[in-house]
Amino acid sequence: MSETISGTAEAVPATTSPMSRLAHQVGFDLLIFRRNPAATFFTIVLPLIFLVLFTSIFGNETISGDVKLATFYVPGVLALAIISATAVNLAISMTARRERGMLKRLRGTPIPQWVFVVSQGLAGFIISVVMTVLIVVMGRLLFGVSVQMSGLPSLVVTLLVGSTAFVAIGLALTTIITSEDAAPAVTNAVMLPLYFISDVFIVGDQTPSWVQTVGNLFPVRHLSLALRQSFDPFVEGTPFPWDHWLVIGGWGAVSAIITLRWFRWTHRR
Repeated sequence: MSETISGTAEAVPATTSPMSRLAHQVGFDLLIFRRNPAATFFTIVLPLIFLVLFTSIFGNETISGDVKLATFYVPGVLALAIISATAVNLAISMTARRERGMLKRLRGTPIPQWVFVVSQGLAGFIISVVMTVLIVVMGRLLFGVSVQMSGLPSLVVTLLVGSTAFVAIGLALTTIITSEDAAPAVTNAVMLPLYFISDVFIVGDQTPSWVQTVGNLFPVRHLSLALRQSFDPFVEGTPFPWDHWLVIGGWGAVSAIITLRWFRWTHRR
């Protein structure tokens, strides 16, 4: 089984149902991710490093009762992990597959195109869920992060909406990336500034108001804020950040339209 063949899983019988093909492809995409050292580091290891760095640099004082400051670092770190698992990973990997001719060969295989595209989203969602568990468990055991059971429904919806939207954003980014070599540079040039103005690295009340205003225009900040409501111990009842979900979903819908219109299955050369 090799990604250099077509970017899809090994051939399955022609009589296999679409759902079985989808499950098979998702497993293959997860295997590719696990065997990619760069993707594994930036998606899994780097967010955990950031969590340790934040608590080391900014401290982990007790705010009220048993609420630790690290509780408010987790949403930003988690947003970083979700975006890395979806938009960043897809923008780079799909551009590489396109420029190497893998996507072109894919169209000649029995695998339906929708199965391949949907599997990318499902793989990103699964990785996001795994990262959520890792970050929360690590934060709880090492830094006393407060976990709100009342925020669990909101967290699940945010993961679903966020991962779906950023999968679409990652695919849309491939339409402006001209080569495999340019993919990491373009993706990081887009995402890194957004991290700094979107409550990922710096909490909002520590940034100027105009920075927050600019950040509100983009989905990264809304993902971080929606996640924060799920972890905020001072929010009463079950939080449902509809305003943030709508902005994230709107960006995902626009990105999906861009992808449907301009996504390329063949290289640009």
